[in-house]
Amino acid sequence: MATWAIGDVHGCYRTLRALLGRMDLDVRRDRLWMVGDLVNRGPRSLKVLRWARAMEDEMGERFRVVLGNHDLHLIARRLGVAGARPRDTLKKALKAKDAPELVDWLRRRPFVHFERVAGRDYVLVHAGLRPGWSPEDALKAAGRLERRLRGPEAKRLLRRPNRKSLVAFTRMRMLDGKGRPHAYSGPLTDAPSGLKPWFRVVPRGCPERTIVCGHWAALGLHLEDDLIALDSGCVWGGRLTAVRLDDARRVLQQKMVDRNPETNRASRSL
Repeated sequence: MATWAIGDVHGCYRTLRALLGRMDLDVRRDRLWMVGDLVNRGPRSLKVLRWARAMEDEMGERFRVVLGNHDLHLIARRLGVAGARPRDTLKKALKAKDAPELVDWLRRRPFVHFERVAGRDYVLVHAGLRPGWSPEDALKAAGRLERRLRGPEAKRLLRRPNRKSLVAFTRMRMLDGKGRPHAYSGPLTDAPSGLKPWFRVVPRGCPERTIVCGHWAALGLHLEDDLIALDSGCVWGGRLTAVRLDDARRVLQQKMVDRNPETNRASRSL
């Protein structure tokens, strides 16, 4: 049984299919994890959503998706609590006949997933974990958000996207000296003085636990003993990355093959 994790797809369906074609994925046995941001910026968000829902139907609990900030934006737009942004590419996903079912499926995705693979504990999350959180803390915080997102309080939750736990799970990159999220989204080498990436602040500490995340395109593929960051900027003309977790971190990367006329200027502030 292989366990694969794939970075931010952002509606790049053709690139995703090309990558999957190189992975020798056995849908009857293997696990497949997605770090979130299935949608937006790229041209085929609707196809990616339909693919993801079909994969869950086929693979069951061996297929996992955690929520990213662009996934939440799609939900917010569908619920009428967010307007269109200049670079949104969500029209087809919002107007499709099966949009209600697809967005409802997306609302039922978790913010964080914990699982043991080949003798090692893995944490799947879109952006990161807050400083001081234990796995139990993260699961409790995620559970509170998930219950609200799936219930009648969803609109109220999405109108307040800056709550600390929501930022940590879906938008965090850099932290200031007081542990507060900072808006900087560029490369580590160009970061302003006094800022640290969240994974240098969060005391990960456990030698047998690895965090698998995405979100930070300018960071690129970033591997440490207890961190696998997978967003390699596919939607901006970079690559879509997959890592096989149980096979010495075997890495596959696929160049972007989608053409996206709606995104005319490369920007990595996701």
